[in-house]
Amino acid sequence: MTKKEFELTFKLLSYPNRLFSKDKLMTEIWGYDSPSDDTTIRTHVNRIRNKLDKVTEFEIKTVKGLGYKAVIKNK
Repeated sequence: MTKKEFELTFKLLSYPNRLFSKDKLMTEIWGYDSPSDDTTIRTHVNRIRNKLDKVTEFEIKTVKGLGYKAVIKNK
């Protein structure tokens, strides 16, 4: 996992079920002056999902048009 992937995963899992807007994540993970865009976040989330596809304790959900959140699954 890259540093940015880890930071994004850590941020989402630190606040389970809390929705983070794409803008909020961009500012907090990539910085206010970053030239990155929504595609950057989408790409990183997809990479995280692929790398953690065997992890069943949580999932990263997309809330269309709004952002992302981590959802902890009950066993």
